[in-house]
Amino acid sequence: MTGQNARRTVTANITLSLDGRVNGPGGEYDMSWIVPHAMSSASRDHMVAVTGTATTALLGRKNFEGFAGFWPAVADDESADPRDREFSRWLNQVEKVVFSTTLTEAAWDNARIAGTDPVTAVKQLREQEGGDIIVLASSSVIRSLLQAGEVDRLSITLCPELVGGGARLFPDGLSASWTLASSQVTESGAICLRYDRAER
Repeated sequence: MTGQNARRTVTANITLSLDGRVNGPGGEYDMSWIVPHAMSSASRDHMVAVTGTATTALLGRKNFEGFAGFWPAVADDESADPRDREFSRWLNQVEKVVFSTTLTEAAWDNARIAGTDPVTAVKQLREQEGGDIIVLASSSVIRSLLQAGEVDRLSITLCPELVGGGARLFPDGLSASWTLASSQVTESGAICLRYDRAER
């Protein structure tokens, strides 16, 4: 079993503002400030690199519905950026585990409703064969896993924006040490950061 020898790495992938927000003061869909930074060449390279080793993607309901409404068709869109097409192909093929208390089915190839909480699901996934596990921009899932010590790597795109309100990723009372693994400044001035959890 993988869980008995090579531990599957869990990566939390998210975009943050300089003031630590995952959205703006207008609510959970106030994310227009992210778009210019997500569309840069370096950000696209970062997304392909950070997802390339993962065979399981974890998504909350809102992100799942947003992703499922946009990404599946990009794989065959000849006008799309090649890296977006590569990310779309990966998304279509990867195992997708969706956390929702309202959805009864996940209408996308290789997607399923978790039927349990993120921490329990990750512990079960770590005991199965497979590559890395990545949380795709679902802040509630990331918070749960961080609080349980189940995140091995943080992949953060830090945008040069002060949005002045909105939800923060990191709750008070959370503490952990991280080691910088890589960083890259994008054309838009964002920084793509990868941190590995420091040895405990």
